[in-house]
Amino acid sequence: MFSTDGRNLSTSDRGSLFESLGSSAGSLPDESRETCKQPASTQGLTYREAGVDINAGEEAVSLIKGLAESTFIPGVLGSLGGFAGLFALPQDLKDPVLVASTDGVGTKVLVAKEAGRLGTVGIDLVAMSVNDVLAMGARPLFFLDYLALGRLAPPEVACLVAGVAEGCRQAGCALIGGEMAEMPGLYSPGEFDLAGFCVGIVERSKIIDGSMVAAGDKILGLASSGFHSNGYSLIRKVIEVSGLQLGDRFPGQEQTVADVLLKPTRIYVRSVLAVLEAGVRVHGLAHITGGGLPGNVSRVVPPGLCAHIRLGSFRVPPEFCAIEELGHVREDEMFRTFNMGIGYVLIVDPADVVRALAVLENQGESPAVVGEIQLGEERVVLQ
Repeated sequence: MFSTDGRNLSTSDRGSLFESLGSSAGSLPDESRETCKQPASTQGLTYREAGVDINAGEEAVSLIKGLAESTFIPGVLGSLGGFAGLFALPQDLKDPVLVASTDGVGTKVLVAKEAGRLGTVGIDLVAMSVNDVLAMGARPLFFLDYLALGRLAPPEVACLVAGVAEGCRQAGCALIGGEMAEMPGLYSPGEFDLAGFCVGIVERSKIIDGSMVAAGDKILGLASSGFHSNGYSLIRKVIEVSGLQLGDRFPGQEQTVADVLLKPTRIYVRSVLAVLEAGVRVHGLAHITGGGLPGNVSRVVPPGLCAHIRLGSFRVPPEFCAIEELGHVREDEMFRTFNMGIGYVLIVDPADVVRALAVLENQGESPAVVGEIQLGEERVVLQ
């Protein structure tokens, strides 16, 4: 966990061939080993001179170990420091199925880097995977992260992982390991990327895959916190051509451009699980990411049915309207790129809608009935 070169709680450069060869040196003939010796006076290169600072990696690990352990939940075995994380499966399920998802944050990391604000993209990273696992009706169990960078700066790594830990706490899952890969040459100093991996669990009989969606079902929408982590290549292009800077006030808002663009992705785990645990008959769940409402709701609508979504039934936040106007982006392009204010969708049996709304409101949500399932050949229609 938090490892590279097969050594947990350290940093690495992936090309450490000689370290792996060293583990089998005992099988080499003596004369072969002699050829590897260097004269005592030779000043050899070091890993640090090649761009990888093991000491900095160890310092980073000391900063983030407590962050990870603060997310531990029942089921985590041992502590950080082994070659892999351990998690005991819950014993309260008759026929458990593991559910896995992996994702990244995309070019939003470039905004975070330019703004010098790294504390929220870790939340985004967790949200992208746990919300996907949730879409199968599963409860997230544990999370692992992967951080690749050109030069390891321990305070920056700690800031990034603090966001990951906060995302895990919001999702109720454990951060049980990860990887920091310092790769000079592949990444320039200051450049980094994030990826994450989540595993959840669900009773086989309670898997939600859209197969139960039927005509008459109601579509409930949960509000997003903004752009979440999708469409940032388009957003960055619009900001660039408009001449706005990250420190400028975002059009129509009191917040700066950086404030608006770096709002973390919402994590819907607790709200949706509360609905499922209340016995509401949920037939479909969709995490609204790249592709927007049309591209994601269509993934849980069976052939012969159509999700009719009423555009006037939910509020489109002003930041989306600003991007549309600044970039002269067509409305259909906006809806297939961004969530447009709806970050999660529940497709619910019509008899259970009132109960579902009550549970969601009790969780602090402001849910809206945004449409219904009808017979039809198009999977999604925006009206």
